[in-house]
Amino acid sequence: MANFYINRTLIVDELPIDGRPKFYMFGINNYTNMYDQAIVLAEMMYIENEFPDYEYVEIMSEVDEVIPIIKKNLQPQDIIAFTGGSTMGNLYSKDEEARRKVFSTFTDNLNISFPQSITFENSEQGKIEKKKSQYAYNKNPNLVLVARDSHSFYEMQSTFRNSVIFTPDIALYLNSVSLEDIRTGALLILHGDTKTIVGQSISNVVTEMIKPYPLKNDDTVFSKYKKIPPIIRQSAYEEELKTFSQQKIVITDSWHAMIFAVITGTPCLLFGNNYSKGKYAYFDWLEHISWVNYTEEDNYEYIKPLINSLLAEKAHEYNFKRNFQQLHDTIARYVGKNLLSL
Repeated sequence: MANFYINRTLIVDELPIDGRPKFYMFGINNYTNMYDQAIVLAEMMYIENEFPDYEYVEIMSEVDEVIPIIKKNLQPQDIIAFTGGSTMGNLYSKDEEARRKVFSTFTDNLNISFPQSITFENSEQGKIEKKKSQYAYNKNPNLVLVARDSHSFYEMQSTFRNSVIFTPDIALYLNSVSLEDIRTGALLILHGDTKTIVGQSISNVVTEMIKPYPLKNDDTVFSKYKKIPPIIRQSAYEEELKTFSQQKIVITDSWHAMIFAVITGTPCLLFGNNYSKGKYAYFDWLEHISWVNYTEEDNYEYIKPLINSLLAEKAHEYNFKRNFQQLHDTIARYVGKNLLSL
């Protein structure tokens, strides 16, 4: 049965007929990776803050179940969107298939792919999947793709005929927090798969350097629950922020961990990984954040002063919201045009 989440807490299987224009967000999941949940919180906050006349509708059901219902109720002023992240491409085929169905269906309304990184691998499978996406996306003249890093921006421009704009990761729309926790620990979040370019020797060096602090090896997956439904999303997110706010430093090769470090003002040393998503994001948007630094070095004598300098940094004010102006203007033009025609 199709489920629609209205304002996070109200679950309905029939769309409300209340005259309000709708903002439909596809691709929402209940995964326990708190970065995914942070994106969803940010998307809801963004629409509620910037376009309060719209009723925000989250869609967690399979697209085949909900597309006929939305088509039946769709109004000209409604907006179709797909959640942000890093699922555009052939690495997450289920998400990409859903995205193709949505974008190739609602071709008369504004469609927005919220800030994404794109990866179509240079393999036979990657080329096949790219052609499928090109065919589906190019059907939609009202589709706007939003890239969250410069590499993805150029890849999207060269791959698709659709409009492409450039913003930070939508999670950076979330407000910074100051939980005033006592920082006593160090958090080590390194991928245990082929994504990482951090060798075991570097992991050992870093571990040795931060030994004075209680060390926690972790990730951004919330193990307390098997799923994160919308009703507990905010509280689970706040628990994740508390974990970061208790650290003197975070050592990671994870984009997700870097974002949480920014939000909580936690010193963070980011290492590169094979997909370079964190690298592009850092140099595109975060280089001015004094408590975050990036390196691909594996030399102890180079890494040691980086960590020491980060440990001495204090959080300062920042504001990413102005970097979402392109997204706001894109939506506002559509809203103005369609609401005036009613």
